Formats: sequence, structure tokens, C-alpha cells
Amino acid sequence: MSDSDPFEEIVAAETDRDPDLAVIEAGSRTLRTQSGPPRADIPARPEDPEVDKALREVEGELATRWGETKLEPSVSRITALMDVLGEPQRSYPSVHITGTNGKTSTARMIEALLGAFELRTGRYTSPHVQSVTERISLDGAPISAERFIETYRDIQPYVEMVDSQQEYRLSFFEVLTGMAYAAFADAPVDVAVVEVGMGGSWDATNVIDGDVAVVMPIELDHTDRLGTTPAEIATEKAGVIKQGATVIMAQQPVEAAQVLLKKAVEVDATVAREGLEFGVVSRQVAVGGQLLTLRGLGGEYPEVFLPLHGAHQAHNAAVALAAVEAFFGVGAQRAEPLDLDTVRNAFAAVASPGRLEVVRRSPTVVLDAAHNPAGARAAAEALGEAFQFSRLIGVVGASGDKNVRGLLEAFEPVFAEIVVTQNSSHRAMDADELAGIAVEVFGEERVQVEPRLPDALDAAVTLAEEEGEFAGGGVLVTGSVITVGEARLLLGRG
Repeated sequence: MSDSDPFEEIVAAETDRDPDLAVIEAGSRTLRTQSGPPRADIPARPEDPEVDKALREVEGELATRWGETKLEPSVSRITALMDVLGEPQRSYPSVHITGTNGKTSTARMIEALLGAFELRTGRYTSPHVQSVTERISLDGAPISAERFIETYRDIQPYVEMVDSQQEYRLSFFEVLTGMAYAAFADAPVDVAVVEVGMGGSWDATNVIDGDVAVVMPIELDHTDRLGTTPAEIATEKAGVIKQGATVIMAQQPVEAAQVLLKKAVEVDATVAREGLEFGVVSRQVAVGGQLLTLRGLGGEYPEVFLPLHGAHQAHNAAVALAAVEAFFGVGAQRAEPLDLDTVRNAFAAVASPGRLEVVRRSPTVVLDAAHNPAGARAAAEALGEAFQFSRLIGVVGASGDKNVRGLLEAFEPVFAEIVVTQNSSHRAMDADELAGIAVEVFGEERVQVEPRLPDALDAAVTLAEEEGEFAGGGVLVTGSVITVGEARLLLGRG
């Protein structure tokens, strides 16, 4: 990073826009000059000025709606929108994914597997790492800016019609959900892979009837919205389990599992549980990822290479495999497993940006979107296994509505020092407030405060380099998807 800071200048110039959108714009414009064209899974701003202008207008209109942290727990508005759109979400089967952590990575794995078996896929995930267009994917790639704009304009009159009839306007997330379901019907897709935004029962995505319901591990998160115990949270998330569906259940706290199993019985759903009907047989660290033997609903799948780090990603892979087997009827209508070579090829091609992603070498800089204690524990364990850092520096920018102390406590054993910062979101915890908590967890001598993220990255790289070029220092940027997205834009790819 140079002394001049075009990134900050562009953000400052965009004061009339949602700060998250301003950062996406600024990062994309600076990134192109630093590292060439980004990969297809992380789109940059459109090169065509007219398309860029039109996308800005759509982003600006979306930003006037309730953000994703302001909720009125109801599916009445999204149901009304689906009704006037002609129920697009009923035109394809779907895999619906809920849980606390691992949803996006698992959705990407499910999408890769389904695509490898020559099905046309639509994927809807949240939040985005860099561009809002990432949230809606067709055939494994985010839809183009042109298609995003076209989809928004197509449904806009119907959105306004619903707005006029409801007590509250459709939210940002509800409109995006409507766009995704409409885009999938228009494509058309053979199957949709849909991640819930929050919870389950009243989440906007829950107007689909998922043929397969996937429940990732349930931990305490969004406790102000979902409940203060695993059982209470599971009650909300169990809302994605529909009549006659197949439930793929990751390992759960006992009280959460009891709630989920009870709901499955009530709706005559079939349940497959990790550790019983499917799971990870073995795993070993490999160059660039790990080598797995997975047990699916139809048998064992040996020597599956997964280019992602950590035991948690191996468990995600087992869940994804079982979900796709269930979608194809393996273990129910058919006994034979899926084609092994196709499964291997699909997993070998999986990417999950911002999940223990290396974006720079010498020193190594890793990005991970952990934003709650469970995610932080998984990332910390994976770091020790996959990287031999002699000295690891943390860069942490967190949201104010999260369990920040728990997050910091999970990372304390692996960080030699921590640089606390803040991202540009209005939800970001103030750097000084975050520093106060960090000092209590790490001690004053291990904490440095750099409110601006570019300065925090520079400081962390300097600290990591103190032991010399070949000493094995590294940097982990974490705490929030927004922090990771902004850092990814600033640093480019390794």
C-alpha cells in the first residue's frame, strides 16, 4: 500500500451512499490497478460506465430499505411478493441450508457437486464478501451486473405494489431474495441452493419448500433475535424442515438435536445425522488443503481432496455430500453411491473466498470471516494445523452486535499480538471500544490500535516481519465479513 490512499478518498467521496456499498466501489476501483482482473467468483465494478452507473442506482435504491439487522419477524411481505410474481420459487426443487456457521462454504460445495452432475444450479448466499452481485449465482458464478440490474428492474413494479399494501416496505434482504428466486425461475435452474439469512421460520428465504433441509451446527449467535439457548435457536431454525423433506443434520448440541428431531417427526421428514448415517471417516493435511475419506448415505468415498483448511471444512464437506446424495435419492430410492470420480472432481474445484484464504505471501496474510466464538475457535484450530506460523498477528475489526469478547478469547492462544481496527460499516464496533475489550483479554502490551484498516494491515505486516523474512510470521484478518471483504480489496490476491 502506498502513502497516498485513493481507497479512503473514494469512500469519503461517497458519503451519500450506504457505507458498505461505498467500500465495495472504492475497493474494486483500487484493486484493478493493483492486481489485475479479480477471479470470477468475486466480481469487480463493471467496466462499462453506463452499466456501472445503472448498478450504482440499483444499489442506492436497495440501500434506502431496511438493512439486514433491522427485522420484523414475518414472511408476510415476501409471501405477497412471491404471489404477485407468480410463485417463481415453486418452479424448481431446492436445498435449504440453515445453522450458525459453515452455511456459505457448504452451499458452495453442494453447488459444485450438483453442477458436476450436470445440473444447472442457482445459489443464494449472504452476506457478500465484496459485491452484492455475489449473492445470486447461476452455474457456479455470480450473475453479471447487467443481469442483476435487469432482474431488479423486472420485479421493481411488483415490489412497489407490495410496499404499498404492507405495514412495512420490503427490506433489503427481502428484495434480494425475491430477485434470486425470480432469476432462478427465469434461467431456468434445475435446482436452487439457498442459505437462510437468519434463523429459519420467519426468514425471507423460507417461502421455498426445500426437498432437502440442511442444518449446520447450531451455536449461540443473534441471541437477541433467535433465543438464548441452543434449544430456542433450534426451534427457530427448524422452520426450514418441510413436510416429507430429507433433513441432513450436522453434529449438534444435544438439546438442539432433540428439537430438530421432534420437528422432523411432526412433518414426517427423514433424518440423516452426521456421525451416524454419514460423516468424516479420516482426514489428513495435504498441500493446499486436506485429503478426506467421507462416508455418505451410499457408502465410502476415499481420497477426496478438498482445497480448504480445517476440520470444520471437512465436516462441511461431509454434510454437503450427504445433502447431494439425499437430493438424488441415495439411501432411499437407490442404494449405490454417487460416481466417485465426479465427486472428487467437484470437491477439488471448490473455493470459498474469505474462509482461511491466503491473499499474500512473505509474510503470509490469511483472511477468515469468523465473527462469533464458534467460528473463531474453528479458525484458530485450523490455523495451527494448516500453517506453521512462528508468530501470528491478528487484525480484528468486529461488529458491535456480536459476542466480541468470546471471539477475542478464542483467538488469544494463537495471536502473538493483535491490531484492533474497524471497518466502514455503520455496524462496526469503535476501534477504541474494541481495544478496551482486547486489553482485558490479551494484556495491554499485546494490543495495538489502528482505526483505519489500511494502517492496521500495514502495522500487522510490520509486526509479522520483525522476526525476519524466513522466520514464519503471518497475519490473520478476521472479525467480520465486511472487514475481510475490505481487506481483500485492499490487498488483492496472493
